[in-house]
Amino acid sequence: MRLAQRLSNGETGAAMSAIAAVSEPDQAAGAGYSLALEGITQRFGATAAVDDVSLAIDGGEFLALLGPSGCGKTTLLRIIAGFVAQTAGRVLIADRPVDALPANRREVGIVFQNYALFPHMTVTENVGYGLAARGVGRADQRRRIGEMLELVQLSALADRYPRQLSGGQQQRVALARALAVRPRILLLDEPFAALDKNLRLDMQIEVKRIQRRAGITTILVTHDQEEALSMADRIAVLNRGRLEQLGSPLDVYDTPRSLFVNTFVGGCNLLPGRLVGATTVALDCGATLQARAPAGPVSVGDRIVACIRPEHLTVADDGDGLAGTIEVGMPLGAAVVHEIRLGNGDTVKIAEGRAAGGAPRPPGTEVTILPRPGAVFVFPAPAGAQ
Repeated sequence: MRLAQRLSNGETGAAMSAIAAVSEPDQAAGAGYSLALEGITQRFGATAAVDDVSLAIDGGEFLALLGPSGCGKTTLLRIIAGFVAQTAGRVLIADRPVDALPANRREVGIVFQNYALFPHMTVTENVGYGLAARGVGRADQRRRIGEMLELVQLSALADRYPRQLSGGQQQRVALARALAVRPRILLLDEPFAALDKNLRLDMQIEVKRIQRRAGITTILVTHDQEEALSMADRIAVLNRGRLEQLGSPLDVYDTPRSLFVNTFVGGCNLLPGRLVGATTVALDCGATLQARAPAGPVSVGDRIVACIRPEHLTVADDGDGLAGTIEVGMPLGAAVVHEIRLGNGDTVKIAEGRAAGGAPRPPGTEVTILPRPGAVFVFPAPAGAQ
């Protein structure tokens, strides 16, 4: 049974674990080249698409550039590839500046969202195109093509044309073509966006396996939070051209450094209130909660936003907490999500594990919910909030 079929019941955690299972590099890993971005800025007129971004990426590392549409991640990828000349800053591969080099001399491989395969060429010819363009001898071409087709497990389809392949197979051909020329850096520009959910998971695992086996430094551009969290060694979260946070998937998810990161990476309930103690918040709904130390400049008495992830809330039998009424319950495979209306009209979502045969609580049920210890993050209230 395909892995995606086994995970089709909403088992996101299991999916992330499955991809993480191929995270350890094999003997080939570590052969990748380092990549450094120093103060990269790209302006289009008065608009800064990328604003003073600096990153240091280790050889063999898998980095995800994560952010919403228009945040600058694709522009940054095109700057690395050499398709766009940045307004300011430097790109260094293996500690050597490459800004003066055209795209075809940077030794960077790229897999586009639409794969960009040549429809009139077979799988073999597509994979070998870059080798032929570089003047590699026929014998060496055949050997390298064979290695790449074995790597992506497509040797049996070598004589087929792109129209005779599935979406996942076409993606693997594009990956093999990018790797065939032994690039120093591999760039993936939203490569899974055109795939259905089940195939996307299968291909994420496959690409992770191939990347680890090849040991190549890889940059993935994506707006899919789960994709970044499950595949990357580190995540760079971008917003409006600026780097908001750089860290491991667990660091970005568990200790977000800004309100944007907390709300963009994973689900989040936002509850307005006021800071009434060093780590005590009085919410507008009437509840008082203990929180982590505030992130950002916040003083006692200031307006704040408390952020609590749905999976970090539990239904309490009694005691103080957030009292409300269930409005709707949605079974999502292995989990149940309830939306609860609080006394002041605010709503929160709570995600709970679902036992076999379990059903959502009926609408109208009165409940009290509590956050788990250490699960309440506090950020300054957005400008204009009262």
